[in-house]
Amino acid sequence: MASHGPLPFDPIDRAAELWAERVGPSSTMRAVTSVMRVQQILQAAVDGALKPHSLTFARYEALVLLSFSRTGKLPMRVMGERLQLHPTSVTNIVDRLQGDGLVRRIPHPTDRRATLVEITDAGVARLAEATKSVTDVDFGLVGVDEDDKKTLFALLSRIRSASGDFR
Repeated sequence: MASHGPLPFDPIDRAAELWAERVGPSSTMRAVTSVMRVQQILQAAVDGALKPHSLTFARYEALVLLSFSRTGKLPMRVMGERLQLHPTSVTNIVDRLQGDGLVRRIPHPTDRRATLVEITDAGVARLAEATKSVTDVDFGLVGVDEDDKKTLFALLSRIRSASGDFR
């Protein structure tokens, strides 16, 4: 997505005006289109912060999840559940992290069918560097204060919950 600098007007606001004239109420379209655009902005900021660390957001999230676990390791099935990803996606993420030496697969001690993924010392170090980079850019969430962030989270959580994302 090429950036040509800021536009002299808000194109989503203008589209909403036209929508209201030609289709009907535009508040939902305006809100959803804004969320989608903000997602692009946040993704670009996070991707830019993680790129020097050879990480994608999905791989970064996996490292964070492992680092937050009590033992630094989790079954792949649990990783998929917590990251809300299909098992194939988890396998691909773990393959890449393992290829970079950031995690290792180890046999589950009590379930021969399961594999644990464990963060390595190199993974802990890369995670620390990457976390500094994403927090330095505030994950791309600029222009809002702490209260706004709490409000935004609450609003988005209501949508996620109503959609069945969690109970």
